[in-house]
Amino acid sequence: MKKIIVVLFLTIFGNTVFAQELEIQTFGNKNDKALIFLHGGPGYNSVPFEQTTANELANNGFFVISYDRRGEGRNENLKAEYTFTQTFEDLNQIFQKYNLKKTTLIGHSFGGIIATMFTDKYSDKIDNLILVSVPISMPQTFENIIASSKEIYTKKDDKINLNYINMLQNMDSTSLEYATYSFMHAMSNGFYSTKNPNQKAIELYQKFKTDTLLQKYASKNDYLAPQKFWENEHYTSLSIKINLENLKNKKISIYGIYGKEDGLYSPKQIDSLVNILGNENVEYLENSSHNVFIDRQNKFIDLVKKWTN
Repeated sequence: MKKIIVVLFLTIFGNTVFAQELEIQTFGNKNDKALIFLHGGPGYNSVPFEQTTANELANNGFFVISYDRRGEGRNENLKAEYTFTQTFEDLNQIFQKYNLKKTTLIGHSFGGIIATMFTDKYSDKIDNLILVSVPISMPQTFENIIASSKEIYTKKDDKINLNYINMLQNMDSTSLEYATYSFMHAMSNGFYSTKNPNQKAIELYQKFKTDTLLQKYASKNDYLAPQKFWENEHYTSLSIKINLENLKNKKISIYGIYGKEDGLYSPKQIDSLVNILGNENVEYLENSSHNVFIDRQNKFIDLVKKWTN
């Protein structure tokens, strides 16, 4: 059963204390093993995960905690600094609120970057780190998107988009515009979607047409968050390879789950992750793209159960 918990956060600006409420969703029995889900973006939300998968995890014996980052999604009206430091502070407040000593973080896409960096800094709080469709190297991800898009446009003899790709390749690769246009090509070429969904995935995606919360938030992207995170953290140039290697040395259990139809990442990038985590800790799934928890939900839940035992 879903519960909405409002947590009081105190943010100090100068000598003034502003009380702000961060909306958090929980699913399942609080006495069960806890999982915290971190959504992608920046500028997105956790609604697709919550409306399709959170209850299923709860039914399998987990206490699922999910929320939208400050300044994003359902918390977009809260005062946000759009920094990793403030994001970590909010996460630590969640640990305190639910009396969590150690838990599992599930990070989807950009949320996996945050989860990895948080775990590297607060490794004593994490039992398991599960990376779901996470860009290990943002620059390599953009390079793959551009190369794959160029191949598609070449086969179609699409001279207009080939011209756009050539312009993109000549842009400053550290700029926000470079990242934005890369993701636009990824979306227009269907890189986020599986072409061969199973019956369960088809049923789940049907909910996007009828569920009022999904209708409101599934396609909602905030543009302030990516701009501010870029200004403050230069996130489009990040690589978390060193963080992952640090965590391996700290004996933190790290797992990865990716879809073979996720056009953001090449098989070479997945091989690079396998080299860090080990073959037994990475699943590369057929008939799945970016939203693995929807495209292959049963397998996703089975893996979470296996990895958190």
